[in-house]
Amino acid sequence: RPYGGYEYPQQGAFVPPDMMQQQQPYTGHIYQPTQGYTPASAQSFYGSNFEDEPPLLEELGINFDHIWQKTLTVLHPLKVADGSIMNETDLAGPMVFCLAFGATLLLAGKIQFGYVYGISAIGCLGMFCLLNLMSMTGVSFGCVASVLGYCLLPMILLSSSAIVFSLQGMLGIILTAGIIGWCSFSASKIFISALAMEGQQLLVAYPCALLYGVFALISVF
Repeated sequence: RPYGGYEYPQQGAFVPPDMMQQQQPYTGHIYQPTQGYTPASAQSFYGSNFEDEPPLLEELGINFDHIWQKTLTVLHPLKVADGSIMNETDLAGPMVFCLAFGATLLLAGKIQFGYVYGISAIGCLGMFCLLNLMSMTGVSFGCVASVLGYCLLPMILLSSSAIVFSLQGMLGIILTAGIIGWCSFSASKIFISALAMEGQQLLVAYPCALLYGVFALISVF
């Protein structure tokens, strides 16, 4: 029957199917509506499960196996260096060795943390420029800092010896010269292996000896 100029369709009249809405019963709770679709599983969505993901330390660039191999390479000067492992920007070990070097100096009554990090930064920058001029492949700043930091490990033995006895005598001079040669030989060996600079070890060892000589002076005096 007409109401306000509009006639409602009679019962049984034809209604297009696209105008008819399917009403589904609401089965959810208040404030917790039902989910309209079921997402795929986490394994199919992300492509792999959590067991296949690498450990967190490896994602952060900390590999204890490589750190141990680099440490053994420094402690054993005659051991052949693995260029694939040494050519990495691993700074976890060098930071620990720098802190240990500063701590041993502190035990000897020398607060030299600022000098240690300042000289390290200047030395790494100088070696970075020098090695890029000498090598054909080039080297990154992180690799230079990593190698020089790892080769600082024998210098910790020198600063630890300063706690027990004075290094300003003849025994201290001999020990200091041996530690400088140890550090510079290990660093030059690693640089030669990582950058394929055959026959140039003495040229690389000389600036390394100058750098580690400054650390030795801090330990002695």
